[in-house]
Amino acid sequence: MQLSILMPVYNEADRVAEALKQALAVQYPCEIEIVVVDDGSTDGTAEILAGMDDARLRVVTHPRNAGKGAAIKTAVDSARGEYMVILDADLEYDPQDIPKLLAPVLEGNATVVYGNRTFGSHSAYSFWYVVGNRGVTTAANVLFNSYIGDLETCFKLMPVELYRSLDIRSRGFGMEAEVTGKLLRRRIRPYDVPITYRARGRTEGKKITWRDGVEALWILGRERARRRPGGIPAKTLADR
Repeated sequence: MQLSILMPVYNEADRVAEALKQALAVQYPCEIEIVVVDDGSTDGTAEILAGMDDARLRVVTHPRNAGKGAAIKTAVDSARGEYMVILDADLEYDPQDIPKLLAPVLEGNATVVYGNRTFGSHSAYSFWYVVGNRGVTTAANVLFNSYIGDLETCFKLMPVELYRSLDIRSRGFGMEAEVTGKLLRRRIRPYDVPITYRARGRTEGKKITWRDGVEALWILGRERARRRPGGIPAKTLADR
């Protein structure tokens, strides 16, 4: 098994080198590759990436900023692994947790695994950020009669083939809700694994806003209203 770690990057010159250093230093239980998509950065990120030298690392560049969803689509199109996980370059997530996400898959207990952030005073930059995240997650659980813990988590691990089949159209942060909505609509329930997390604040470059939460709710409602995709049997990829 090979794992593709997909890293969308936009103007992260202060953090991307350390993020990659941490990701490459982890002792993984399988082969990995890291696919970085520089999403039109203008702050020197491209030059830093050009200086990185590791056989496990590949860099793809967007000529202009297109959004996180578009960057992930490019990374998925370039991925060579059987499984994928998203890892942002903002140092909010600890790549040492990735083997924890892989464990249920390697043990045959799960196909899709989400990293569940347990927010605390040290790991959330605002009260309203946590309330918004929990509100969106609760909406997904109510709409799809599920019980996931963290819809907006960056750590979503699944087969590359499955992600491609979801046909994600959202170009920005809405991709998080679209991925989850489409999985739940197929009756694929992500397996939750607790992870560590440290949110950065606005002054440190936090990009997601309340508008993204409103968009996420709209996307979830849209996906719930759709019929289950034709041709997908009752036993989905998650049951294999």
